[in-house]
Amino acid sequence: MRIAQVSPLYESVPPRRYGGTERVVSYLTEELVALGHDVTLFATGDSRTSARLVAAAPRALRLDSRCHDPLAHHLMMIEQVFARQDRFDLIHFHCDYLHFPLSRRSRTPTLTTLHGRLDLPDLEALYREYADMPLVSISNAQREPIPRANWRATIHHGIPERIGRLHPRAGGYLAFVGRVSPEKRVDRAIEIARRTGLELRIAAKVDAQDREYFEQVIRPMLHGPGIQFVGEIAEEDKDAFLGNALALLFPIDWPEPFGLVMIEAMARGTPVIAFARGSVPEIVESGVTGFVVGDVPEAVQAVERSAVLDRTRIRREFERRFTADRMARDYVALYARQREERSRTCEPASMN
Repeated sequence: MRIAQVSPLYESVPPRRYGGTERVVSYLTEELVALGHDVTLFATGDSRTSARLVAAAPRALRLDSRCHDPLAHHLMMIEQVFARQDRFDLIHFHCDYLHFPLSRRSRTPTLTTLHGRLDLPDLEALYREYADMPLVSISNAQREPIPRANWRATIHHGIPERIGRLHPRAGGYLAFVGRVSPEKRVDRAIEIARRTGLELRIAAKVDAQDREYFEQVIRPMLHGPGIQFVGEIAEEDKDAFLGNALALLFPIDWPEPFGLVMIEAMARGTPVIAFARGSVPEIVESGVTGFVVGDVPEAVQAVERSAVLDRTRIRREFERRFTADRMARDYVALYARQREERSRTCEPASMN
């Protein structure tokens, strides 16, 4: 099958450091190529892929000081995609809804995976207008704000089995990986660690819009023993960072659409202690791959219980549910259904 994958341009594919969507696009693209498909990736020029790369921007926009309007680059990329549409059997978008007007008029079947939150008031009218756009959710919870959209499937993310190795013995610290932002609740992670008396290692980036929050709220909490802020870490550093932790803390306070770091921890056999918001109850099996909790006291108790969880079983659950191969095969099956449906709707009416 000739497939186009269309990535956001904020990070390279895969990203050098933080970047969940672009990382998933990379995993999916590489698995599709491995399955024998002819894949073209629209992404930044500093991306690394075994697919055919069309560079829609020279480098990751987040790291390009000369980029002042990311939207302009995304619109130009979408124009490039549809200028080539006849070369593809299906076009798979990962960049929200910018392409909807052209997708509605496209000769080639399209599919859109939504990677972000959908509980924003402006989106309800948008998805009502574009009710014909075929969509993929990355969790069932993600769908809840717009249940009547044209959902074609829920496909959970997956990562390559080789990325993480099982760490059968836990270390003595707690880990936090992600962004420093109000909804990610690093402050809760710090409180949990202090109540348990364990060291907390924070591997997180601080976006420009969250800089004030970091300086005013989080930085003062970093003083004192037991809290280590290591900043944004590279992918190659995650194996030891996550694998040697006693548990990953995921104390979110927002409707998380997926939470890639949860399955990255599971791949190493590391339990996940996560608050019951968004996708968490779909991803974490409480008492098996971690614990789903409702507040800080429950999280503290979960930390104390996490040492008894079977890390080998956690890895097995990851292999059963969250590999990139499973994700790619789910998408290929959906691509085939989309093409078949488009073929039926485009067939000329028979003449009697």
